[in-house]
Amino acid sequence: MPIRGLSHITFICRDITRMAKILTEVLGLREVYCSQGAGFSLSPEKFFVSGDIWIAVMEGESLPERSYNHIAFKVDDEEIEPAIERIRSLGLEVKPPRPRIAGEGRSVYFYDEDNHLFELHSGTLEERLAAYARHTGAEDGNISVT
Repeated sequence: MPIRGLSHITFICRDITRMAKILTEVLGLREVYCSQGAGFSLSPEKFFVSGDIWIAVMEGESLPERSYNHIAFKVDDEEIEPAIERIRSLGLEVKPPRPRIAGEGRSVYFYDEDNHLFELHSGTLEERLAAYARHTGAEDGNISVT
C-alpha cells in the first residue's frame, strides 16, 4: 500500500499562541481552527493551512533537546532574506547555513522555543540530484539514490 501524500504535520509546543505567530508571521499560514477548550483531542490545538499543507499545533511538553530532525518548507529564493528578518523579529535563533554545493538551492534554518528545527529551502529534489551528479561527474543522471 503506497502512501498518497502527507495528511498533516503536528507540532507539540508549550505555547500554541507563540507557535501560531511563527506559522502565520514567518511561514504565512492561515489559522483555520482553534479548539478553545472543545476537548476533541488530547490537548488544546490549532490548525493552520497554506495550499494543501495542513499543520496542527497541540499544547504539550517541548522536545527535550535540539537535533537536526526538521521540516523544510519550499520558498522562492527571493523570499529567503525577508524570511530571515521575520524570523529574527520574533526573537528566534537563525542558524548559520550548512555547507552546500552550487545548484542545490538556498536554505535558512531556525529553531523555535520548543526545539523544533525549521528550514526554508529554495531548491527542489531534481535540482539537488542534478547538482550532486555534476559534482560527482555522473552527469548522465546515473547517480544512486537510496
